[in-house]
Amino acid sequence: MEPARIDIENIGGIESVEAEIPPGVTVLAGPNASNKTSFLQAIMGGLGSDSVSLKGDAEAGSVELAIDGETYERTFSRAGSDVVADGDSYLDDPALADLFAFLLKSNEPRRAVETGADLRELIMRPVDTEAIQAEIDRVQDERARLDDELDELDQLKQRLPELERRKQSLEEDIEETRSELETAKADLEEVDASVEDRREEQNELEEKLSELSDVRSELEEVRFDIETKRESLESLREERSELADREDSLEAVPDAELEAIEDRIDELRRDRQSLNTEVSELQNTIRFNEKMAEDARQGSHPAIETETDGGAPGALTDQLVGDEQRTVCWTCGSEVAVDRIEETLEDLRSLRMEKMDAKDEVESELDEYTERKREYERRRENRKQIRNRLARTEAEIDSAEDTLEMLSDRKEELRDEVEALEAEVEELETDTYEEVLDHHRRANELEYELGKLENERDEVEAEIVEIESELEREGEIAERREELQEELVDLRTRIDRIESEAVEEFNEHIEQVLSILDYENIERIWIEIVEREVRQGRRKTSRNAFELHVVRSSESGVAYEDTVDHLSESEREVTGLVFALAGYLVHDMHQSVPFMIMDALEPIDSDRIAALVDYFSSYVDYFVVALLPEDAEALDVDHHRVAEVGAQEA
Repeated sequence: MEPARIDIENIGGIESVEAEIPPGVTVLAGPNASNKTSFLQAIMGGLGSDSVSLKGDAEAGSVELAIDGETYERTFSRAGSDVVADGDSYLDDPALADLFAFLLKSNEPRRAVETGADLRELIMRPVDTEAIQAEIDRVQDERARLDDELDELDQLKQRLPELERRKQSLEEDIEETRSELETAKADLEEVDASVEDRREEQNELEEKLSELSDVRSELEEVRFDIETKRESLESLREERSELADREDSLEAVPDAELEAIEDRIDELRRDRQSLNTEVSELQNTIRFNEKMAEDARQGSHPAIETETDGGAPGALTDQLVGDEQRTVCWTCGSEVAVDRIEETLEDLRSLRMEKMDAKDEVESELDEYTERKREYERRRENRKQIRNRLARTEAEIDSAEDTLEMLSDRKEELRDEVEALEAEVEELETDTYEEVLDHHRRANELEYELGKLENERDEVEAEIVEIESELEREGEIAERREELQEELVDLRTRIDRIESEAVEEFNEHIEQVLSILDYENIERIWIEIVEREVRQGRRKTSRNAFELHVVRSSESGVAYEDTVDHLSESEREVTGLVFALAGYLVHDMHQSVPFMIMDALEPIDSDRIAALVDYFSSYVDYFVVALLPEDAEALDVDHHRVAEVGAQEA
């Protein structure tokens, strides 16, 4: 592999550094506060991490990292108390690398062990538990929907016997009605044979009956129209009364009063214009006199010609001889004192203020009269609109009354016509024909009843068929629900399985790392899944937690279990590093991140550091580790060493 190249500007304590990082192990050897961590942060920043600090006196910095024939450039700038990153990076998502590949002292897994933080959250963070929960919610929703469908099918199943009984009852009623109809038709034929010779009279009666039905129908329509029109008329009369009341409530505006207001408005506008003119003229006069007085004081007024004692024109200073300054009045041409002009200016200013006050009073009165005029005009317009609506309502009332009168006349005509037709029908109806009509009515009623029963029977049969068709889906739905139930059980246990598998894998790799370090007094470090009761809002619930255990051995060789809280500070730091290194192996970080970064190894002795570096160097392409000079001496001489950031030596 080709060496990687890095160009650093204003990162951490580094102002500017360019360096090459060959494949294999690169050792940053130097004392504390020699910018080793800053160099490691720069590599992390180039790969995609945002855990980068800027030089204290810089507002921006940059990292350019060239690796595998590609160059990645990122910039960092201050935004208040934060540092904002921009640009291209090697990693699309550096979250996992920040946890288990970039092992600085501030590394979150290392700190979590040291401070007793939640290890479960760290181990499970790469697992998309939210997606699993979303899938659980989806399956639960679908199962609930299927449960609803099964409930509906169960209700339909319970309804089926009732429908079968109803169908059987209808079949019996149909047979009975059909038998009665056949009897009625036979009776009708027998009666019809006896009155065949009166067929012509029968036809005439049927025509009269039809005509009577039509006239009655029209009479009913007229009655309905009359009722509707009366309701409309009543509504119009109520509207007329309401409009009349509104008109009475609006006080009329006399023409003379409105004209007086308009005259007063015109007068006030003329007064305002006159005052505007006077104020403007006074302002011009004041400005002119102010300028003349100022020029006189400076000796530059064109009307002044000063003379010396000899009578000849003198210097400007001769004008200042005497007790007061004087100038020539522009109105009368006589010589006056400048102070007199100042007094006149004060009088003019006072007069201007009086005119301005008078103008304000005129404008205030003008606004008052203008608003009063608008109010009168609005009142007049409202009265005008009400009168127009009142006139339209009166016209609609007249039209409705005319229509109502016409409908009433038509109703009387139709009533007379109905009475006449009923008399004719009564005259045509004989006892014999009445019997025929009774048989006709009976046959018609039975035919209608038979049709209704058959329709109801058909509807019941259709409902039975539909229910039976729906019930055919019951097995399919039940089977799908069983599948969902199994899927739900699998999903609900998936997180538990993932937790168990993750902890098992972490424990295996923790044991592997411990075997490399070979501590005599630490027999074992492992993670146990325990259930703890936690509070969520107002209620308590149980959730899994990952508890770290340590088995130590005494000087006599007796093993005993201890907690992380009882470890010394250096032992907790070592345990945190062991946990982070196990995470590197669990997640196969070497497959996605070409660099492994390691810092703050002071709690580990030199030989164990060398063993760790040799072991992990076989996994990763570029292993960059920061060490104190004495610890670096224990490493293999084949490793690339950087004694001082920015100055490389073989």
